[in-house]
Amino acid sequence: MNEKSYATEKGAIRYWVNDLKPGAITLVFLPGLTADHRLFDKQIEFFEPRCNVLVWDAPGHAASRPFELSFSLADKARWLHEILALEGVGPFVLVGQSMGGYVSQMFIQQYPGEAAGFVCIDSAPLKREYYTSAEIWLLKRMTPVYRAYPHKALIRDGVNGCATTEYGRALMNEIWSVYDHEEFCVLSGHGFRILAEAVELELPYEIDCPALLICGDKDAAGSTKRYNREWTKKTGLPLAWIEGAGHNSNTDSPDEVNELIANLVL
Repeated sequence: MNEKSYATEKGAIRYWVNDLKPGAITLVFLPGLTADHRLFDKQIEFFEPRCNVLVWDAPGHAASRPFELSFSLADKARWLHEILALEGVGPFVLVGQSMGGYVSQMFIQQYPGEAAGFVCIDSAPLKREYYTSAEIWLLKRMTPVYRAYPHKALIRDGVNGCATTEYGRALMNEIWSVYDHEEFCVLSGHGFRILAEAVELELPYEIDCPALLICGDKDAAGSTKRYNREWTKKTGLPLAWIEGAGHNSNTDSPDEVNELIANLVL
């Protein structure tokens, strides 16, 4: 994997891409809020010999710091689009976990017809109809909620809430070790706020490509399971439940998730 940097007006975005094979499908891996590219280590290991792969540290995350936190979800989708164009990526499938799933939906909204597929891992729809007003209100105010937690307790509870396996929890502990308490709270709060703002835009957010929803049956992050049940019921998008997996089902059950992705794209 080749590490690269893309300059924006608010900071540099670091991403990793293998030697692209012309015409081959590219899997674009988009980690969730506060996670970084290592969240997809098991997927990169499996798919890198089989197809093109690209993964980033989202703006403001890990190696993509320092970064001015004054951007929107649409900005993230635009920067991703620019990176894919810069790399000359051909047909591609967006694979987004949690916040990465929201970035993917905004990308599809802004650039219809470009994605060849979408794999949504432990995320939720962006359509306004799925959210209560109370949920949106709270999403905009998460920074002070997080600040109220002692840092060690916040990380402990967060790790246990993200993953059910020893590997998944150890990985999140390692990923979060780069942030102090204030940075973690501000980064988290910003992410939740731009999610709420994207929902409030009330855009169609129609999925115009083959798609698969994946969700851990032990996912305890907010209302993720409820959102996925409603999403598949209203749209008919296929939903795969990962037994025993938490919010990071791709780290808790990587082999099963890899097989599901492969069945869609290879």
